Amino acid sequence: MTEPTRCDVLILGGGLAGLCLAVQLRRRFPDIDVVVLERKRHPVPVAAHKVGESTVEIGAQYFAETLGLREHLDAEHIRKFGFRFFWSEGREDLEGITELGVSRVMPTPTWQIDRGVFENHLRERVHALGARFIDAATVRAIDVGQGDQLHHVRATIADADQAFSARWLVDASGRAGLVKRKLGLAEANGHDVNSVWFRIDARLSIDAWCDDPTWGTRCSPPERWRSTNHLCGEGYWVWLIPLGSGAHSVGIVCDARRHPLERMNTFDKALDWLREHQPLVARHCEAQRGRLMDFLFLRGFSYGCKQVFSGDRWALTGEAGVFLDPFYSPGSDFIAIANTYICELVAHDREGRSIAPYARLYEQLYFSFYENTLSLYRDQYAIFGDAEIMAIKIIWDYAYYWGILCPLFFQERLADLAVLGDLREDMLAAATLNRDLQALFRRWYAHGTRESRPVMWDQGKLDWFLQMNRALRDRLDADGTRVRVRDGLARLRDLAATITTRAVRAGIDTGLPAPDSQGSTPLFARVA
Repeated sequence: MTEPTRCDVLILGGGLAGLCLAVQLRRRFPDIDVVVLERKRHPVPVAAHKVGESTVEIGAQYFAETLGLREHLDAEHIRKFGFRFFWSEGREDLEGITELGVSRVMPTPTWQIDRGVFENHLRERVHALGARFIDAATVRAIDVGQGDQLHHVRATIADADQAFSARWLVDASGRAGLVKRKLGLAEANGHDVNSVWFRIDARLSIDAWCDDPTWGTRCSPPERWRSTNHLCGEGYWVWLIPLGSGAHSVGIVCDARRHPLERMNTFDKALDWLREHQPLVARHCEAQRGRLMDFLFLRGFSYGCKQVFSGDRWALTGEAGVFLDPFYSPGSDFIAIANTYICELVAHDREGRSIAPYARLYEQLYFSFYENTLSLYRDQYAIFGDAEIMAIKIIWDYAYYWGILCPLFFQERLADLAVLGDLREDMLAAATLNRDLQALFRRWYAHGTRESRPVMWDQGKLDWFLQMNRALRDRLDADGTRVRVRDGLARLRDLAATITTRAVRAGIDTGLPAPDSQGSTPLFARVA
């Protein structure tokens, strides 16, 4: 074995999380020595590479602005037409069901990402910025240092053993969880869900699945296919995500108790399941059977972690740490948040500070964001088939995300401890309110299911909703950020009053104190 290769930061895993971190580190610290070890050979295939293709506002902001990739995103990927939801269990008449989405693209951009194209471009950026990327590298041994000790890793590269020594060790190895397994950090989170997915080398244009001219012209441009389309039923949802390469990603995500994985763990079984629950999707996938690119499934994909940042200068990012749920596409958000905290810890270390107290604080914040987001999913899948309650829940979940977490990221305040300290009580109040509303949705659903009906609810026609999205791009100072988050909390309180009033009128025992007012925030704006 040759002499160990020394570096400042050794990243285990050159997928999305690891490549993004390497780019972010080199952009912030041009003299830092970064090495990325990736098991797969590069370049990776387009389209049929990895799932996690849909971005939302934090992840999109991270890719476009923090990493400086806006030009690539606009040129090579699809500008997303927002999230779109159809309550279409067993139905083929899209014009006769409830749809929730926007009729025009929202102001703050998000994209549908072809992960193969994107990760190949990220690898090129890593090289251009002066970091070292080594593919076809299999990690054989890890020795996690303590205190001022270096971390040591042994890997096999081109049939030869190579040793690495690093001041910082970052696990970005995805579900392999190399450091997580080494240190026994795996933790269940009580969210038992499974998924199957496949890519078809053809565009699945949902706009062509309905002949009703009124339905077709409700969106401008008439390109619903650009959305992350969710087709929902009790205990499950199906995704349709277009890729810039011309392919389409299709996935089924299910509560394991209601829809066993064994009913859909091959392409033929998945088609049978879709014929029963989402016959339109089944028919159009069947028609493109000859262009099937891949098929994969994953049991129990959601999990937590006992620790992600350490004062001993190691960290976990991406799926090597935690994974929530693909509904609302939060994966790239949590990569952005974890990588931002890792960069802050590296900065403190480079300035000679003890990083242990910062590691604890950042981890507490990271886990609070994780737990609050997990509450949107855990024990909620039964609700997914209820068109009225789920539409209300989606609007609430958006408001919570845009009003509380997004301002902290967009204004680069995730690690501003003075701002976060001032906002502590406000953020706790928002988290409590969110938990109360998620429980209300469950109680409301237990009262009886509401059927899908022929209507499109256009979120973009809600002035407050559109303004929340547009305001994400405002540039605010520290005081402005405090005001923005507190305004978000005020909006949540009024929205909660509106929702609670609606539930009481429906005869629901909300289990909550009576609101001070009936609320003035409208929930729905209908498209004729």
